[in-house]
Amino acid sequence: MDRECVTGLLTRYGDDVFRLAMSYLGNRQDAEDVCQNVFLTVLNTRHEPSPGKEKAWLLTCTANACKNYLKSFWRRNVGELDEAISFTDSTDQSLYDAVMKLPPKYRAVIHLYYYEGYDQSEIGEILHLTRTAVQTRMSRAREMLKKELNDNEGAL
Repeated sequence: MDRECVTGLLTRYGDDVFRLAMSYLGNRQDAEDVCQNVFLTVLNTRHEPSPGKEKAWLLTCTANACKNYLKSFWRRNVGELDEAISFTDSTDQSLYDAVMKLPPKYRAVIHLYYYEGYDQSEIGEILHLTRTAVQTRMSRAREMLKKELNDNEGAL
């Protein structure tokens, strides 16, 4: 793929790629690394996405890169840094904290559904899951969020 095409994809979809990576990894530096690797891989690939499917294709590449990163030897043997994002509303902060406590596979479906606006079938295509698996993950993620938010509310 030529440099101008990749630059256009980066301009249009760079933030989307970063947000998905951030939702998977929960760490800004790791998300930036994955984003950079995704666009470098796209630059060096001969495959071009179908017209109109560029965003979904990039998000699929990002999800795969995040999964590989989470399985890597390096990731398993490095400690986490505490990186806090500040919110003006305490409700937003507690919701963000609850979402970030979810396992990555559940965070990803929540992010793609609520933030990116994909339906369950499209999420299945992006993450290489069946629609039923997406529904199951969404249901479990919602239950985990509900429990976490109720526990936090009770602690106040």
